[in-house]
This record gives sequence, C-alpha cells and structure tokens, in this order.
Amino acid sequence: MGSTYLTDPLIFLIDTVFSLYILAVLLRFLLQWSGADFYNPISRLLVKVTHPPLRLMRRFVPSIGRIDTSSLILMLSLQMLADLSIRLLLNGEMINIGALALTSIAQLVSMLFNVWVFAIFARAILSWFNPGSFYATTSILTTLSEPLLNVIRRMIPDLGGIDLSPLVALMFLQMAKMVVLPPLYELAAMLG
Repeated sequence: MGSTYLTDPLIFLIDTVFSLYILAVLLRFLLQWSGADFYNPISRLLVKVTHPPLRLMRRFVPSIGRIDTSSLILMLSLQMLADLSIRLLLNGEMINIGALALTSIAQLVSMLFNVWVFAIFARAILSWFNPGSFYATTSILTTLSEPLLNVIRRMIPDLGGIDLSPLVALMFLQMAKMVVLPPLYELAAMLG
C-alpha cells in the first residue's frame, strides 16, 4: 500500500493516541511500584484514565508481589496492536508475532528509559527554581526519579553538597538505551 495522502495522518493519529495511553499506563505502573501518593491530582488522573481496562484485566491476571502484571500485559498488548495497525496500513501484510512482540517490548523499554530521563532532567531543572516548595508535578517527578538516583548516590562519593547523581543517571540511561535496544530490534528484524 505504501504511504499515501490519507494513511500518513491516520498513522500519526494511531501512533499518538496509543502512545499517550501506553504512557499513562506506564506512569501508573511506575508510580504504583514506587509507592507514590495517590492523592496527588496527577496520580488520580492517571488512575481514572487507566482504571476501566485494568479493572477488567485484574480479574484474570494476578499481580506478582509489587509488580502489577495486568498493567504490563495491557501495555504490551496495546503496543503490539498499534504496531500491527501501522504495519498493515503501510505494507498491507502481516508480521511474525515474535518479531511484533520483540519490537513492542523494545519500544516499551525505550519509553521507560525516556520517562526516567525526562523525570530526572525536569526535576533537576525545577530544583533551580523555588527549591523546597511542593507542587503536584514535583512530587511525581521525585517519586519517579528517586529510586534510580538513590542507587547512584550510593555508588558515587559525597562531593560536599554537590549532587552529581542526576548527571550520572542521565549518562547511565543513555548508555543503557545504546546497549539494550539495538539487540532487541536486530532480533526482531531477524524474526520478521
């Protein structure tokens, strides 16, 4: 079929809508996993938006400890559906289910890394303006970034009040993207 006048906007719409909803499910998963304050207005919004499908899925998919497996399955299913829809619009042909699953997993891992990069970067920028004040956004960014930053703070020495953990975390996340994602995409290409 190829790219045409009507398929480009349709592909953009499919990719945007699915990506935003998958991001909402991912943020809910991360906030739930890190023990966020669910009275925060942003947390409540994420719960409201993602609750209907997760409520249904939780009847059949149990959680494993603190890991909400229904959220993971929902994210993977939605990503696979989006990728399949886009692939059908572009080529009009089916794709190997293994390749589709690996590509979707790689995209979800990339989104996870991007969420952490954004949270750490935004938190560092916000700390320059009115530090110590409470905002709903700052609380969410702290909840998302603190587990990773705490691990890094334990590894680097104290530099007398200068916190280099955000810089080290950003470098680590970029390197992790370079190491983890290419093999997943190559394996998916071999299968597909």
